[in-house]
Amino acid sequence: MALTAKQQRFVEEYLIDLNATQAAIRAGYSVKTAMEQGHQLLQKTSVQEAIAKAQAERSKRTGVTADRVLQELAKLAFAKMSDFAEWDEDGVSFKSSDKLSPDDAACIAEITEQELEIAGGNVRRTKKLKLHDKSAALEKLGRHLGMFKDNLNINANVGVQIVDDIGGGMDDPG
Repeated sequence: MALTAKQQRFVEEYLIDLNATQAAIRAGYSVKTAMEQGHQLLQKTSVQEAIAKAQAERSKRTGVTADRVLQELAKLAFAKMSDFAEWDEDGVSFKSSDKLSPDDAACIAEITEQELEIAGGNVRRTKKLKLHDKSAALEKLGRHLGMFKDNLNINANVGVQIVDDIGGGMDDPG
């Protein structure tokens, strides 16, 4: 079944941020009913198919695929500082950029160099190399692989015994 112009616009807007409510508003649905409209549109098979088709076309057009994203995350997750620097009792030295592979270079978030004037007119140079967040990349990979479950399920069978220890009758000696 073909989509209406408004439904097609919803599909296009949905691809921007994957937010059904905002996509419905941008597509021209009422702000009051946007949440419900967005939900209903996402339930329609024709809309689901149009979204999937548009995502596949965009992936092909841009070259951004799930595999490529996972490969990039893996680079960040498994990068080691020893791939970028060497150290011993004499100090630390960074590997020359022409010695880094493109994959290694992609792992670098920031390089800074600073000159500080210290007493006596001497200059002290400080260099810093910062990699992208390894922990965040590992967490994203782990979540993708289903290693971490966020659902907390607490089931407890608790026996309850009610004891009436409050006297109050005339026959109660206590």
